[in-house]
Amino acid sequence: MSISASLLPEFDQEMANTRKALERIPDDKFDWKPHEKSWAMGGLATHLANLPSWTVYTIKQDSLDLAPPGAESFKVEQKTSRLGILEDFDKNVAAARDAIAAASDEELLSPWSLLKGGVTLMTLPKIAVLRGFVMNHIIHHRGQFTVYLRLNDIPVPSIYGPSADEGAM
Repeated sequence: MSISASLLPEFDQEMANTRKALERIPDDKFDWKPHEKSWAMGGLATHLANLPSWTVYTIKQDSLDLAPPGAESFKVEQKTSRLGILEDFDKNVAAARDAIAAASDEELLSPWSLLKGGVTLMTLPKIAVLRGFVMNHIIHHRGQFTVYLRLNDIPVPSIYGPSADEGAM
């Protein structure tokens, strides 16, 4: 079995679980923050919707510079509605899934670097970037997001099993 074929079932499950959480963001809570140092709920949801796009950057390129010298820095358009969040998420997940499915083992084992201002911040095999920097990153922020839901009395979806709001599946 190829690396991409072994990764896709996990990717599909994590993206479905993430979408279940994002579906619950109310349009009137985009500015809500649990703490002054925290992201607003809409910013966190926008980040979650964008993170799958890093799959394509990772597979199709050998590096990404977040602030390339002499060029504009990497920016993500902040969304202001649940519909905008879900549209971006679905588009990014579809492109990510296609990129994973088409990637060879050789490609996934090749190095990828993240840079800022021309300075290398990290270099890892592309598969390690996909698992750690993309999927685990999504899982981490999805956990944060579900806490935001709980603090706003919004039912938390079942992710790996029943939640306090959703019983047995």
